[in-house]
Amino acid sequence: MKPTVVVYQDLPEKLYKKLANIADIKQFNSLSFDDTNFKEALAQASGLLGAGGKIDKYFIEKAPHLKAVSTISVGYDNIDVKALTEHNIKLMHTPTVLTETVADTMMALVLSVSRRIPELANDVKQGLWTKSITPDWYGTDVHHKKMGIIGMGRIGKALAQRAHFGFNMDILYHSRTEYNDVNNKFNAQYCTLEYLLKHSDFVCITLPLTAQTQHLISKKQFEQMKPEAFLINAGRGAVVDEKALIDALEQKEIAGAGLDVFEKEPLPTSSPLLTMKNVVAVPHIGSATKETRYAMAECAVDNLISALNNDVKENCVNF
Repeated sequence: MKPTVVVYQDLPEKLYKKLANIADIKQFNSLSFDDTNFKEALAQASGLLGAGGKIDKYFIEKAPHLKAVSTISVGYDNIDVKALTEHNIKLMHTPTVLTETVADTMMALVLSVSRRIPELANDVKQGLWTKSITPDWYGTDVHHKKMGIIGMGRIGKALAQRAHFGFNMDILYHSRTEYNDVNNKFNAQYCTLEYLLKHSDFVCITLPLTAQTQHLISKKQFEQMKPEAFLINAGRGAVVDEKALIDALEQKEIAGAGLDVFEKEPLPTSSPLLTMKNVVAVPHIGSATKETRYAMAECAVDNLISALNNDVKENCVNF
């Protein structure tokens, strides 16, 4: 008898069929206990696959047969890993397939905010370009500047590759570990967070959200940044104290920000960030290309199949 798998995100047909070969799929649009059919399916489920939604101790108690959760993401701050582990449930994620695409997004944010591309493109569309541009239309160079990367994991390394070799940028980085290969390949300098903030032209965050990283960048840290520096965040929104960021921008403590993630998503329409010309805000698109999203879904399906077959060799968070 095939194990029951609850899927709460649409899968490409090819991947759906691949999973259906080994499992009885119960498809839903979300994790909703208001749906009686969902509650019944979850009570029988051996596997769970999707992205987002809160998976906590209460949720897990409603799934007594659950063996594996496979998230179509690299991040899992919406999931109670400790509770899963206590119930001997494997948590699988997709850390490798989105690295290059997220690094592309971060570099795009660096260029967009420093060269004011969305702002000036909008001005052109509104008919404001009526003569040769004047200095008030000028942006800021990226090449040969100093990039500070907070978090030197896969994405941090891919970003350093682009910045150093593509734009001749000097690389500073702060992480839990110093990496000799990073130092040598990118001529990078491992440093304290304070040093990075004081000396970087672009402060780029790639960190996950943990108890240790929540609001890591707040009022004190913005005061340490150069007034001509830009903040780039494509890690997790709550790594940055959003109120402190808004204050820093309003007080011109920093030059601008390129943001793919926010403390609350979707970003509320009342957020002051949406009215600031020196802020480029995009809707958590870090990995959002057709190719990468397919690769993530494929990885998640393969992860779940491996976990249900007790054949896990990679991408398991907690075992």
